[in-house]
Amino acid sequence: MLENLLSSIKIRNMELHNRCIVPPMGTNLGNPDGTVSEKNLAYMKRRAESGVGLIITEIMGVHPSGCVGLGIYDDRFIPGLKQLVDIIHDAGSKAALQLHHAGREAAFQLEEGEAIGPSALPSFVYGIPPKEMSLDDIQEIIRSFGDAAVRAQSAGADAVEIHGAHGYLVAQFLSVHANQRTDEYGGSFANRARFMIEVVAEVRKRVGEDYPILVRVSAEEFIKHGFQVEDIIGILPDLVAAGTDVIHASIGTHGSPGGITSAPAEYDAGWNVERAKKIKDAVDIPVIAVGRFTDPRAADKVIASGDADMVAFGRQLLADPDFLNKAKEGRVDDIRKCLACNQGCIERLILEMDASVRCAINPETGQELIAPKGPAETPRRVWVIGGGPAGLTAALEAVKLRHEVTLYEKSDHLGGQVHYARQAPFKKVYGDWIDWLAAQIKSKGVTVKMGVTVTDEMLESGDPEVVILAIGGQKSTLDINGLDQPIVSDAWQVLNREKPAGKNVVIIGAGLIGMETADFLVNQGSQVTMVELLQHSPVLKITGHGYQLHKRLRTANVQFRFSTTISNIEGDCVTLSCENKEEVLEGIDQVVLAVGMKPRTELKETLQNKGIRHFIVGDVSKVRRIIEATEEGAKAAWDI
Repeated sequence: MLENLLSSIKIRNMELHNRCIVPPMGTNLGNPDGTVSEKNLAYMKRRAESGVGLIITEIMGVHPSGCVGLGIYDDRFIPGLKQLVDIIHDAGSKAALQLHHAGREAAFQLEEGEAIGPSALPSFVYGIPPKEMSLDDIQEIIRSFGDAAVRAQSAGADAVEIHGAHGYLVAQFLSVHANQRTDEYGGSFANRARFMIEVVAEVRKRVGEDYPILVRVSAEEFIKHGFQVEDIIGILPDLVAAGTDVIHASIGTHGSPGGITSAPAEYDAGWNVERAKKIKDAVDIPVIAVGRFTDPRAADKVIASGDADMVAFGRQLLADPDFLNKAKEGRVDDIRKCLACNQGCIERLILEMDASVRCAINPETGQELIAPKGPAETPRRVWVIGGGPAGLTAALEAVKLRHEVTLYEKSDHLGGQVHYARQAPFKKVYGDWIDWLAAQIKSKGVTVKMGVTVTDEMLESGDPEVVILAIGGQKSTLDINGLDQPIVSDAWQVLNREKPAGKNVVIIGAGLIGMETADFLVNQGSQVTMVELLQHSPVLKITGHGYQLHKRLRTANVQFRFSTTISNIEGDCVTLSCENKEEVLEGIDQVVLAVGMKPRTELKETLQNKGIRHFIVGDVSKVRRIIEATEEGAKAAWDI
């Protein structure tokens, strides 16, 4: 099993004991001055325990003008980087430091000076034009990559990777969307690639012949008029001649639709391998494939087929740092698989600028310093009331700490709102995660009592030492005439197939519940009109799933009526109100209420009055996302 993935590979003087790679992932865990923090070290230690062959660190800025994370542009960074490398080595893996310059994408984050770029074209993300680099600027940055590579060697790193992907400076030179120069660094794709090739050549000159150099590329820019994999293939001979030893074949850029660089669940595992294969067919050096891999067996097949030489597992290492060891031991079913939700990783880092990395389903990620390392000193008798994401996570974390845990769920199923959400298109992985959680808590000794509503009397007689209240939220409603009409149902009834899909449907609420219900219904052949009080949908198009969801609904000709309310439902007629004007929709055979949830209040006062030590977590506190639910559930267990 996994004989291909677990086979060794030698790259110049670096031998990897397997072909499983940790790709560079931003964490925002470093100190404000760009030095390595204790959080960085703890996070890296946990990833290194995975048993992978090579860990490529997160981005390291080679020059102050483009440093937006950890720094490597000065010798003062070397001691911290050496600590990082030593932690990786102590776990038996090899370490590569990723050399990076943000270019124009640094515009919003630089505290001093202005961002630079090939041309004065604004970033797709920030809309701020950079200073166009002079020829002297270009040479200075090229030298800075070489200087940084020498510092990586001094820190003990086994290799370096040049970040030439995802719309940062090296990739900006490749792109017509960032580079409209008319000198030798602009014009044809070969000319636009000159900067990348000269960076590689400079690094090779500075590190010597035996030191491995990886280059990460976007195999396709994945944007209108962007470069294609054929363009990348055309410059491969020059990249290899300049000193490149490995091509790391990623995809996309800032501005690519649908968060393609961190593909949501709409993309199958290994979806980007075809581009890696095209590159591998064109060069005689190893190629790393990447693209939503969660199962080591799938990666093994990629290598066995010759489509790539190594496979990178990024978000999967956030969800389960032990997944490779579990696979080696034949415990594939124990692997906690990434949902590709991006809530705690890429989207958190982008949307919450100062936030550090998390994982929606692994509360330890990014919190390695505070997560308990062993069993509780004093085991407690713990009741978890509610079997949604917060309650299940709390139960799992508590039983891992050797507490005596009983979980009560009043319904006949676990999962809370995920039980319904899993029915929506591309949400099956969420249901798989709930099934995994349920299996885990049962295997570790949690007593699960289904169909039980916890009462005051039960709390009195059962005498729990600690209660974690995770009963979730309850359905919100609206004051609309006619909600008692036969055609009215709610999103949960529809998703649970308690109500058949109508042919002509009005959904009230264009938030995530409403949008995913619409997605579900159009798959059943429904024509859907969505009515939303706000001026736009709360579902952000810049997120991966949000973009794909909006795109599918537009393609299905779903009608959106924003700044609109419903004043009356009668028979098959629905009356809309917008800007003091009314409109009647006729022939409606289903109205679906999808206006979200509100916190539940039962048992809160009882727990307080009885003096029972308790924690309130998840939607019962405030209705939010999975990441907030799991984090609160875990911290409650950790604080017992």
